[in-house]
Amino acid sequence: MANKNTLSDDAIASPSVLCSSNPGLYEKLEYAAIDMRKNPTVAERLLWEKLRNKQLGIKFRQQHVIEKFIVDFCSIKSSLIIEVDGNIHDDQKEYDEDRTRILESQGYTVIRFKNVEVLKDIDDVLLRINAALKSPPAP
Repeated sequence: MANKNTLSDDAIASPSVLCSSNPGLYEKLEYAAIDMRKNPTVAERLLWEKLRNKQLGIKFRQQHVIEKFIVDFCSIKSSLIIEVDGNIHDDQKEYDEDRTRILESQGYTVIRFKNVEVLKDIDDVLLRINAALKSPPAP
């Protein structure tokens, strides 16, 4: 039986309509995304346990390819991206701001949490995600 985190070559070569990346780039990024799904950070694993299976009433995808990026969590229906940032993000603020601008230009709302926020107060993180889900998207 195939591992549920692996994709056939056909699936990777033909990204779904939910993919907004060119096929060649998507193929490379999807393999990286599969690896990232298999090896999440502790904070990503904890948050995924709360987001998966529509526990907040909406479907989320884990390590989803959008444009030239792999986002941590994404609700296509709600156009919401959730990023969980480790310490490395302290040194790449400009890159993260540019990335957020690009994703927002595609119609997404991006919210970010530090690993420590997820690990120390998951309930507050979930409240903030629920608030973002209920807010109308930015124009």
